[in-house]
Formats: sequence, structure tokens, C-alpha cells
Amino acid sequence: MADSQSLITLNIGSQTLSMGVFSPAKGGGLIMKAYETTNILADPAADAARLGQLRMAIAELAGKLGVSKGKVDYAISGQSVFTRFVKLPMLGEDDLEQLVAFEAQQHVPFPINEVTWDWQLLESTGTEREVVLVAIKEEALDELNDCVRDSSLGTGTVDASPMALANAFKHNYGDVDETCLLIDVGARTSNLIYIEGQKIFTRSIAIGGAALTSAISKEYGVTYMEAESQKIANGLVALDTRHTSQLDELTGALATCIRTALNRMPAEIARTTNFYRSQQGGSAPTRVFLAGGGVNLPHIADFFQEKLRIPVEFFNPLAKVAVGSGVNTELVASQAHQLGEIVGLALRSTSNTPVNIDLVPRVVQRERLERKRRPFIAAAAALTVGAFALLYVGNMQKAADASVKLAEVKERVSALEEFAYPIEEQIEREDDIFAHTIPFLDAHDGQRYWLNLIDDLKQRFGSTHVWVTDFSPLINYSVGAESKPQTAVRSDFATLPYGKSGMADPKLDQPKFLAAGRENPRYVPPLINAVRIKGMWRGAGGASQVNELVKSLTADDSKYFTLEVKSTGPGRQEVQVLTPAQYSEIDSMLQEGQYAAAFTITIPLKQPLPLR
Repeated sequence: MADSQSLITLNIGSQTLSMGVFSPAKGGGLIMKAYETTNILADPAADAARLGQLRMAIAELAGKLGVSKGKVDYAISGQSVFTRFVKLPMLGEDDLEQLVAFEAQQHVPFPINEVTWDWQLLESTGTEREVVLVAIKEEALDELNDCVRDSSLGTGTVDASPMALANAFKHNYGDVDETCLLIDVGARTSNLIYIEGQKIFTRSIAIGGAALTSAISKEYGVTYMEAESQKIANGLVALDTRHTSQLDELTGALATCIRTALNRMPAEIARTTNFYRSQQGGSAPTRVFLAGGGVNLPHIADFFQEKLRIPVEFFNPLAKVAVGSGVNTELVASQAHQLGEIVGLALRSTSNTPVNIDLVPRVVQRERLERKRRPFIAAAAALTVGAFALLYVGNMQKAADASVKLAEVKERVSALEEFAYPIEEQIEREDDIFAHTIPFLDAHDGQRYWLNLIDDLKQRFGSTHVWVTDFSPLINYSVGAESKPQTAVRSDFATLPYGKSGMADPKLDQPKFLAAGRENPRYVPPLINAVRIKGMWRGAGGASQVNELVKSLTADDSKYFTLEVKSTGPGRQEVQVLTPAQYSEIDSMLQEGQYAAAFTITIPLKQPLPLR
């Protein structure tokens, strides 16, 4: 199916995988020559088998399209990558690259030597430049790349799904002047892509089709697979009571359940739009496009139009792409809104795309470097052999001259050896200095930990009916303890003079040591292992919404908060899940004349920190 001019592209989604074969058109643009798609199980409980499913699915697609050779450009889903848009001052190109590398170390939430990352300078106006940083854990990328290479395909460009979609949109809707929002609803995450002229901004939110399936599974007490089957066969989005009253009882109940699960998404979209306007200097979108496998539900476009109050339509990435005669047109027509990633990848080779991210696995980088070196190595080897042959055949006297020169070189090396020892001493001293910097780096990481934790709290614990008035880290919090945990911050920290620590000096009944009986036992500081959040709620459902916000705050994908605490006993260790009665104190009713009522919640931390 593929030839030397063919472009093979692959989109690796959380549930849907699609592969296409394209070729450049004579007058410019693209021609789709073949397309196939397949699905894997998106059940979060089946993550252990995900790599095996991916390997089989990619091999299946390659076999159907007959592309057992060549390189494939593939896109990784938004949930697997970390994306950050960073503003920088106007600098020269050399300084810019160094500054971007520095910013990457500050913004990427993993050690920079453990990730593969790339960046792109974006179109910007004013006195600042803007770049987009995209990173992925090296281990996760290697696992995906192994699945691709096991199908006998080589690795070409490795892109992020939101960037590929943005390129496809700019190609097909380049004449649209207004601010547009592309909502790509996947299985586990949804990508929000704002496009305004040459300006591009993206964000991934942890809401997708799997969340709808999980809601159905929970509501009806059925397995994930049964819930997914019901969603595909009978699922639709309820619009209003008049709409559901026209449906049979079971279908109406299912539609209402799906609408309820979808209601979180418009709030996240509104929050992201506010951030885009205030922090990125963008404008509110006036036109919405839907993409991804999660928008196949009937009436979903009407739902978003009702919630966002702006025109909504389905994204067509094939508007300016020709479809060859060998393609199943019915399949492509029904899934056109799902083809944005494979079209965006193919455009990288045929047109000037605005965002060009390439997350090259390090094994592929080494192979590419080796291929570049081979001609030079071969040429150098040939020249060396030829030189020695001429030297041997031409004149034996030159060999004698070379011996003399060799002796001179050895003498010079011997004279330089006296400088080698001081250099080695300086290297050892450098290692000692680096060892002393580790505590300072740890302190910096701890500071960044709290900044990221508070940012995560702002993202997840937000509602128009609930607000936070106090945030306090707690020391040695224990469920069911008679004494209340101490706060890690002094109550008078706001009035302390400059340089005075605001950390509390806890009075502990029994000091803890590293190990009993040691000659020099070292004091182990108490742990900050929970936070206490105080706030107010108002409006109908505000009290119950506090607990819903806690669930969002402690979801499985949270890096900082949890409701699971470990309890130990003789010969066992158990995990206990806190109940609302254990972690919250909520005034459940508004008293007469009150505008709002108070609440206090205490949430354990996944990663306790020592109080220094």
C-alpha cells in the first residue's frame, strides 16, 4: 500500500488508534490513500495490560494497510505529555536557546534528565516572546516507541496530539479570523485548543469518555465493559425534561446520567477561557469545533451550544485534503472529526505548519546520529588506509621521520603530565562542592512542591458556590487521634520581621531519632502530612458540593492529595479510606440571615514532607 513517497501517520489515543497513509498532491496539499482504525479497552482498571493491547493494535493496523516497512509519524495523547506556555523577554537566538533550557528545568515537574522534551517559538506581539514546552517521561516514551517498532515500522516524527490538531485546524480553517476553540474529547482526557490568528494555546483536562462510562457503571452497578456497551448502543445527551419525557424510561435515565457526568466539562472550559484571556492576553472564543471519539454521542453539540452559548460545529480535518479512490468513504465520513491528528502529522512533511514538536526517543536520536556519522567514518577509514599505503610504498625514510616526531610528541606529553594532577584535584573539589549544593537543591524542590500543590488546589477546588479562606499545613496528623494536629505555620507569621522563619516549633511528647543505640543519633524532624482547608459555601447544593470538590481534589490522578491513610497493627498494614465524617466539618444549613456557612476539611498528603 505504501511507497517511497507515502507518509504513514499514527494517532495513539487512550482508547482509539487510527493510522493513515497519505501522499503529497501535485499542486500542494495532501491525498489520503488509506485509513484504518481500531479500539482498545480504556478501563482504568486494565492499565497493566495496556502496552500489550497497544502493541497488538498497532500491528493490526499496519497489517491491514500493508505498511510493514518505512517510518511512521505518530502522535501521543495529551494525557501522556506535559505542556506549558512560557513568556520570555526579547533576546538573541543564542541567548534564547539557553533561557528556554533553563525555563524547561523550572517548569517540567520531573528531573530534566528523565524526560524527553522539545520547544517551539510561537508567533507573538509586544515586548515578550512566547514558547511552548512539551515534555514526556523518557520511560513512558520508550514503552510507546517499542510498541511502534515491534510492528516493523521505524520512528519518524513524534508529536503531541494537541499540536497535531492545531496544525490540522490551521491548514483547513486558515481563513477564519475569529477566535476558535477546538474541543477534542478523548477517552481519558479532553484537549482544549484555542486558536486566534497566529496565536495558539492548549490545555488538557482530565474529563473524557471514560468518565461517562464510569458514571454509568456506578449508577447502574454494572461492569465497565457493560457500561461502555450501553453508552455506545443507547447513549445520548439529555437536553431538558421535555426531551427526556419523549424517550422511554431506560433511555431517558441513561441520557440524564450522561448529561450529569458531562456537566463538569463546561465549568473547566470556562475556567480555561478565563486563564487564556487574563494570562495569555487572548480573546473569548466565538466559535467552537468538536473533535475526538468522545463527541459521537447524539445531541452532544446541542449540549455544548446550550452551555457555552456560542455556535458549535464538528471539526472537519479533511476540508482541504483529497480522499483517494481506495479509501472507505463511508468510514471516513462517519469518523472525519477523529482524523485531525493523522492529518496534522502528514502536513508536517508537505506544508509550513505553525507548531513543529518532535519528541524523539533517545534510542532513535542515537540511531540518527550514527547514520550521519557513517559516511564520515567510512571516508576517514578510506583516507587512513590510503595514507598508510602511500606512506609504506612511497618512502621508508618518512617512516623514520615519523618515529622521530613520535619521540618528540612523547616528550611533550611527559612535560604536560605535571599539569594533569592539579586538574584532577580540581575535579575532585568540584564533586565536593556539588555534594554541598544538594541540601540547597532539596530546599528549592520543597519550595516548588508547595507552589505546585497550591496550584493543583486552585485548579481542582474551584466553584462559584465554594471559596477558601484559610490553608494550613499540619504536623503529624493522625486519624482518630485525641489531640488535634499542630499547624506547621506560626499564627503570627504575617507580622514577623524579615529573615525570621514562619515555621512552627512543635512541642513533641517524645523526640524521634534515626536509630536507637547509635553513638550519634540524629534528630528526625516531624512530618507535614496533611493540610487543613477552611472556607465558606453558599447557594443550593453548596454544602454537598464541598465533598464533591474533595473527591476531585483527591482523584486518582492527583499528585498531592489522598483520602487513603495507612493503619498498622500486629503483623499487618491496612489502607483506610477516610469518610466525610472523618475529614470534614461542614455547617450543613444556612442560618437565617446568613449569606454563607463555614466548612473545614483535613486532607492527608500523598508525600509527607519533613518540617525543617
